[in-house]
Amino acid sequence: MTIQIVGAGVGRTGTHSLKVALEQVLGGTCHHMMEVFPRPDQIAAFTAAIDGEPTDWHAVLAEFSAIVDFPGSFFWRELADTYPDAPVLLSTRPAKEWYRSASNTIFLAGGQDGLPPEMQGWMDAITRGFATRFSDQLTNEAAMIDAYERHNAAVRAEIAPDRLIDWTPNDGWAPICNHLGLAIPEAPFPLTNTMNEFRGNLGLDPV
Repeated sequence: MTIQIVGAGVGRTGTHSLKVALEQVLGGTCHHMMEVFPRPDQIAAFTAAIDGEPTDWHAVLAEFSAIVDFPGSFFWRELADTYPDAPVLLSTRPAKEWYRSASNTIFLAGGQDGLPPEMQGWMDAITRGFATRFSDQLTNEAAMIDAYERHNAAVRAEIAPDRLIDWTPNDGWAPICNHLGLAIPEAPFPLTNTMNEFRGNLGLDPV
């Protein structure tokens, strides 16, 4: 198993839907934040990477066929270098729409009561990752949108056009499958982990 897609898009840009879709067309497991929570080895490896320790990405991601979402997107440059034959998939959505979704879901997760002690350490590490590789001003819409737009612009500037898959959730299968030379599935592109589904998992009301 080796990484066949490097996801550079940040969380709440359709990354869970991408995880499901990529597992369908590539086989294997696509790395996503949901794969970190139940795996102490993943928590340890990504915490070390966030804190600046040298990381053997081939070892960390040996079980996975692709990677999307946080925390992987913190390290898109390193992963693009580690897997030079893998296309880089930048998932995006309109900036204000992204912030509304993120601020009502993932930006709230670390503040939930009753987190297991081992999860609190991971949430603290993610906060450090936001501070050093994105922005930790989670309640400041202007600052977070600026970080989001700078992130996306950097990916587009640094990844060769013939390697980049610039994708939005409305694009569905075609850009991914065409880039990889794969047949487009007959089934609709997955739609998973909507904002209110995520909030329901946190015990929060719909918005």
